[in-house]
Amino acid sequence: MSRKYFGTDGIRGPVGQTPITAEFVLKLGWAAGKAFCPEGGGTILIGKDTRNSGYILESALEAGLASAGVNVLLLGPMPTPAVAYLTRAVSAQAGIVISASHNPYSDNGIKFFSSDGEKLPDSMELTIEALLEAPMTTVPSAVLGRAKRLDDAVGRYIEFCKNTVDKNLSLKGLKLVVDCAHGAAYKIAPAVFKELGAEVIAIGCEPDGLNINEGFGATSPDALSAAVVSSQADVGIALDGDADRLIMVDHTGAVVDGDELLLVIARNEQRAGRLKGGVVGTKMSNHGLALTLEAHDIPFVRADVGDRFVLAELNARGWSLGGESSGHILCLDQTTTGDGIVSALQVLQALKADDQSLAMLKSEMTKLPQVMINVRDVDRELIEAEPLKAAVANVEEKLAGTGRVLLRASGTEPLVRVMVEGEVAEQVQGFAEQLAERLRAL
Repeated sequence: MSRKYFGTDGIRGPVGQTPITAEFVLKLGWAAGKAFCPEGGGTILIGKDTRNSGYILESALEAGLASAGVNVLLLGPMPTPAVAYLTRAVSAQAGIVISASHNPYSDNGIKFFSSDGEKLPDSMELTIEALLEAPMTTVPSAVLGRAKRLDDAVGRYIEFCKNTVDKNLSLKGLKLVVDCAHGAAYKIAPAVFKELGAEVIAIGCEPDGLNINEGFGATSPDALSAAVVSSQADVGIALDGDADRLIMVDHTGAVVDGDELLLVIARNEQRAGRLKGGVVGTKMSNHGLALTLEAHDIPFVRADVGDRFVLAELNARGWSLGGESSGHILCLDQTTTGDGIVSALQVLQALKADDQSLAMLKSEMTKLPQVMINVRDVDRELIEAEPLKAAVANVEEKLAGTGRVLLRASGTEPLVRVMVEGEVAEQVQGFAEQLAERLRAL
């Protein structure tokens, strides 16, 4: 069955437009309460990022859940992976995150975690959608749900993050610039790295409800690069608005993407004898990652784009490490979902273990030139149009087996991504622009 509201990462859209309205989210809270706690009772956590709209959506969810007879634990601003962890830690029936991740402040969304701290299977999303079509009822007053705050949520999650690395790891001697995108991790991330001994310069840590992801964070790393160079820091760490994504910067100011970070973590895990199986990437992962892992006898497979597909592939194979070029990295030996802080700690642990710079560790991998163009305001169904397929086939013929073409409709934004990869940078750029123009023309 197709889903009406759920996309690849929960329900997302512009605030004030269905489904991101107070009215809809009230009903969504009720439907989720009925789905997770059909007999009433139980507890569901709610965390959010720093968007101004989080207040109204939090209140609507709380009212909907209480109407279904479900108790609520409010976490306040909290990274998405923290909600996943805390849901397990307090034995709640589910966790809900109010966030649109890397999108601008004008968007927001609702994401769910099961009691195991994992993203929902399709069957549960379909159950919630079916309940959205049913009449909303309210349980008797005596059994209405109640809400309270989990006061020690921040401290619990900081300790969890610190415990994902070797107990004797010290970051003393490292100067880090930590960019939190004015998002959910603005208090937590600097504290984690400081408590492990690093000198921390925090940027993007002044949220005002409207500036999330604006000029800072994993999708805008220029500010981080400049800060690393100007402060002569060893490493820069950039999270996105809900801190499930990680991009880093080496001491020269060069950006280190998710593919390169996966390699650094995988090689360190391999040397320590901790790597389970191989690594799962996606169809967007640079072919240089596949070649480098193969050279080190580390198996590599590609999943569809989206961390839920990477997770499914990891679980199917019994592996623990995977991720996307965009910086969603899954370390399943440490946690159940993508976690920017935990992933950064694994990279820093590799730096300490090898006593090498991030620039040196990432140099094992030679990336093939890859260009991705986001084409906005086009019909996403056009990627199946015959004229576009013919244009793609023409480019693939010219690449002659030395590169790849991928067209993909985004699951979280109204756009189509055009990706071309090959051996010659100028040729790759030209092909990508040709395909993007052909898509716009259609």
